[in-house]
Amino acid sequence: MASLQASTLLAYSSSSSKQIHAALSVPKLPSIGFSVPKVPTKGLSLELNTRDVFINTIPFEKNLVTSPFVQETPSVSMATLQLYAILESIADRVEMHNNVGQQRDNWNTLLLNSINMITLTAATMAGFTATGVHGDSVLGLKLASTLLFSAATGMLVLMNKIQPSQLVEEQRNATRLFKQLQGQIETLVAIGSPSKEDVKDIMEKVLALDKAYPLPLIGVMLEKFPESLEPAVWWPKKTRSKKTSKDKNFKGKVESNGWTEELEMEMREVVEVIKRKDSEDYEKLGNKALKINKVLAASGPLLTGIAAVGSAFMDSSNGPWAATMAAVAGALASAVNTLEHGGQVGMVFEMYRNNAGFFKHVQESIESTLNESDLDKRENGELFEMKVALQLGRSLSQLRDVAKKSSYSRIEGSPIDEFASKLF
Repeated sequence: MASLQASTLLAYSSSSSKQIHAALSVPKLPSIGFSVPKVPTKGLSLELNTRDVFINTIPFEKNLVTSPFVQETPSVSMATLQLYAILESIADRVEMHNNVGQQRDNWNTLLLNSINMITLTAATMAGFTATGVHGDSVLGLKLASTLLFSAATGMLVLMNKIQPSQLVEEQRNATRLFKQLQGQIETLVAIGSPSKEDVKDIMEKVLALDKAYPLPLIGVMLEKFPESLEPAVWWPKKTRSKKTSKDKNFKGKVESNGWTEELEMEMREVVEVIKRKDSEDYEKLGNKALKINKVLAASGPLLTGIAAVGSAFMDSSNGPWAATMAAVAGALASAVNTLEHGGQVGMVFEMYRNNAGFFKHVQESIESTLNESDLDKRENGELFEMKVALQLGRSLSQLRDVAKKSSYSRIEGSPIDEFASKLF
């Protein structure tokens, strides 16, 4: 019996082992060969070296990306780095003036519409009272119209004080001039090696622009109703170099740096035309716009004040006269307010002020250049003539014709009938 059990166990174990071997047996797969290409280490190292060389040739951009602290390198001077820093500041100012200009344009629209709606509503109430309304409704219309006219008077005084349309024009001009200065810096960096004097000059221009077109309203806001028009000045004042008694013997040919005697005479005649025609004309127009704006700014609150007083005396005992006066004065105040702020008279005055400043700037730039006795220290004569012609919207031949007409008119003693500028 024992031998039978032993033989049975051996048979079971042998069958189990066969089953396990059959379950674990895996057929062999055919071997497949993979060819892995070798990495060209020489070409890769050459490419990396090329990139390093390219990056090292522009150390300013590399440092600007990898580190907030930009340092002077042999290929980039400190003056260039300072100009880049000024460029960042100017870009920020452009955005600020643009945003503030849009905000103040919204002020002009919202205040104009709100004041007109308040004034016309109060005038309508006064008109209803003038038709002969009696009873308790008269008291309600009287109080409501008086409060509305009083509120419109206060708001109109504030609006006329700050002149939102003029504030918008200031910010537009500041944005344009900062963009112009930004272009000058980019040109200076691109075509030449800037110096410390260039950085100092650019800094003075930025600060002069900040002073000419301030962003805050309280304390530093420009006077909106001066005695007379004063041209805007957005450039730093330069110390005039003393003239020497040394004579320049041009003899009609290029003496130095592109300057000739004819070119100097041409520039002097252009200055005379600007003084006698362009500057004088825009100062007259600006003073007229200033007078109109003063009259309108005083008339609006005066009319709403009269309307408030008239509405306060609206009663059956006073008859329809008080209500009629309030309604008429309110309607006139709305018309005056629309003419002043809807017509943007303040903006027109600011435009004339900036145009007069433009001609003053051209005039001073020509005079300061001509006052420099050393021709080599001046800007190139041909380049300077082209810049003046472009600023005045003329070709070189047209600019020379204007100078000749000015010279003939001075000899004959007759006024010149042509302006120096064709742009505006």
